[in-house]
Amino acid sequence: MYRHVLPLFSLFCLAVDATSLKCVTCHLRTLSDHCRRGFGICLAQKYETCMSLRIYSNNTLQISYMVCQRFCKNLTYIFNNRTYVHKCCNYDYCNFKI
Repeated sequence: MYRHVLPLFSLFCLAVDATSLKCVTCHLRTLSDHCRRGFGICLAQKYETCMSLRIYSNNTLQISYMVCQRFCKNLTYIFNNRTYVHKCCNYDYCNFKI
């Protein structure tokens, strides 16, 4: 009996993996060089989307941060003469573009 269940379970696992949102991770990225820390791919879990945080100073990008983020919100705010831009998206690798 279990021989018939195992192939169906394996197929279900493949279908779930194929539909998971894939996001780029990078915990420190600058324009002058590529990702310095934490480069990889994350699979978004329930309630997660791809998120990028970009920090600008004098309208020049300083650093960015990319991850899978739970309950992500698009927002922009200014703090200590720097502009912080959070962007959320929900298609594969959408948070990679700078």
